[in-house]
Amino acid sequence: MTDPSQLKTIGLTPALYCSDQAVFHVTRGVPLGDALSMASDFLFLAKELSQDAAYDRESDRHAWAAHYLTALSKALVDDVVKVLTRGPASRKEQATE
Repeated sequence: MTDPSQLKTIGLTPALYCSDQAVFHVTRGVPLGDALSMASDFLFLAKELSQDAAYDRESDRHAWAAHYLTALSKALVDDVVKVLTRGPASRKEQATE
């Protein structure tokens, strides 16, 4: 069985589309703990920006920033889930790469 601390992102998850093309993808090879930590940071900032957006009637910049941060967070979490739900043989292959 692969040690969970050795698991890394597979980089298959796109984020933020423009003209039906992904503008960003999760980078392959990021340790899962680091990816989840970054997603948590993004979500914290998105929460704060969303709260600011609720009070700022003059601009939607806070809402858009929160939108982008949540999209990036979702991509990170989705990529981690893909790694964790892969079969043991696939994880073993990844560990040797």
